[in-house]
Amino acid sequence: MTTTSGDCTIVEVGEAPNVFEGSYPGEMRFLGRHMETDQVALTYRRMPAETGGKGSYGHRHKTQEEIYLVLSGRLEFKLGDEVVELGPHTAVKVPPHVYRSVWNARPEDAELLIVSTTIDDVEADVELMENFWPETE
Repeated sequence: MTTTSGDCTIVEVGEAPNVFEGSYPGEMRFLGRHMETDQVALTYRRMPAETGGKGSYGHRHKTQEEIYLVLSGRLEFKLGDEVVELGPHTAVKVPPHVYRSVWNARPEDAELLIVSTTIDDVEADVELMENFWPETE
């Protein structure tokens, strides 16, 4: 249950709606949106084994920088033309112009937090690139 303490808002991750709602494995919860933040966008994502962007699109932003913090598991990040694997308690800052995608190749779930600035129209800020991370890689 979302509660307040003075001017502060307290929320458990599971209280924010899962935007995947059964349409995709795992969870993606926009905590900042749920808490009605003015400046910081905070997203929780749980990625089951072999889920993410491989065989799909990548995205970049026109203005929004993102920081990805791996909480548990190990994840592959395709950042432009480079693929790097990051483990727990490792963060990567991705500038707006870099196309990116994340993949969990491991048998266990992985969790990450994505931090950025709040913008009014996220969809207008996103640019997609189809076939960014072909299945054969």
